[in-house]
Amino acid sequence: MNSQYIVIIAVAVFMGWFALGMIYNLRRGDALLKWMQGGLPLIGQRTTFRWLGTSVAEMGIAKAKRPFQRLDTLLVLKPRDVFWMTIIAYFQGRDDVLIFRAYLSTPPLLDLELADPKTWSGRTALSQVSARGWESADYHGLRLMAPKGLLNLAAATLDHLAAPMQSLSSRYVRFSLRKTAPNFEIHVPFPNPRVADAKVYFQSLSELGRAIGER
Repeated sequence: MNSQYIVIIAVAVFMGWFALGMIYNLRRGDALLKWMQGGLPLIGQRTTFRWLGTSVAEMGIAKAKRPFQRLDTLLVLKPRDVFWMTIIAYFQGRDDVLIFRAYLSTPPLLDLELADPKTWSGRTALSQVSARGWESADYHGLRLMAPKGLLNLAAATLDHLAAPMQSLSSRYVRFSLRKTAPNFEIHVPFPNPRVADAKVYFQSLSELGRAIGER
């Protein structure tokens, strides 16, 4: 086969993969965003929104209702539009995740990190706090880390938050608490818009934020 034809076929495959991956991500992200509109008023009025490429959408609520002061939301999709990045994402354990990054009216009493070490963002978070000398332990199949001497308190805090956490999502890639803002960050799989109710979902998020600030 002529090398010129090989190049043409390779370019066609690459462009076709890019187009299909981009369309899939944009449609999947748009479907979730439309679903979220049914529950977002419980948090506040959306103030900013933008797509950061074809794999990340960012939305901000600058003046959120209590227990929040501000809530930033990221829709992070697998980079399906570039073939080799899709393969790399697969081996990294990356999947579509919904990220909530919240500034609370009442901050938590301690710092902790709970993450799935099998996932890309989980490994990154655990590596960062490990470099700070945090202690670690297994917690219900995930890895819990906290500053020295506070591991038992961190576990007790998560026990206290178990009900609102489970109400929001049955699986967590990352659950992070910080005394300084942003006060909590969670990474969870995309909810299923065909099954989940947006109002119930965001009410659960509010209840989780409220439980974090309880004294």
